[in-house]
Amino acid sequence: MDSSDPTTECTAGDPLAARLRGFGLMGLVAIAHIIAANVLIAPLGSVLVLAWARLSRTPWRELGFAPARSWVRVSLIGIAVGVTFKLLLKMVVMPLLGAPTLNQAYHYLVGNALVLPGMLLAVTVAGGFGEETVFRGFLFERLRRVLGPRLPATAITLFLTTALFAVLHYPEQGLAGAEQATMTGLVFGGLYLATKQLWVPMIAHASFDITAVLIIYFDLETSFAHALLS
Repeated sequence: MDSSDPTTECTAGDPLAARLRGFGLMGLVAIAHIIAANVLIAPLGSVLVLAWARLSRTPWRELGFAPARSWVRVSLIGIAVGVTFKLLLKMVVMPLLGAPTLNQAYHYLVGNALVLPGMLLAVTVAGGFGEETVFRGFLFERLRRVLGPRLPATAITLFLTTALFAVLHYPEQGLAGAEQATMTGLVFGGLYLATKQLWVPMIAHASFDITAVLIIYFDLETSFAHALLS
């Protein structure tokens, strides 16, 4: 490997870091463990990503954790995108795809004040922070290290990460959940590529999920689904 490669410079003199950041057995096992951990307990996957970054000496910026110039601007954009996108999918896109009006996997949330706070916390931590850290920050970095940064390779990276994201939503939420995850994966991945930071997609993802939870909690799924396309 070229000695001018930033990876070589970051891992020089640290064999463990070099193996974790490479694509030999240890590097591939690390990727597999992070994905598996995300499937079992979503926040655990992101914790392992942070541990991997520390041990592999991967700069935080390469995972999308670059400082934001304006947290107010980032937050407002993320919230606006997340809420608007969820309403667009619920009111227009998913009905056109013939998706069920009710999300049966989470229908138990309707009027259930006992589980609402925990669910809001879960979708913020597991969805907003956890899934974006794994599927956008970590997997984008890993695939772009293999495929390169050019536009065709970036498009492949976006589609591969989105496909995995959608497939992993299928067991719990069925076809409609996988379809929705495909669209959110493409949009959140696009936001990451456009901003080169995870903050906007993280906030958009959390806002999207929070909006979804509140729609279910207040039993408004049918009203929203039929609001424009009755």
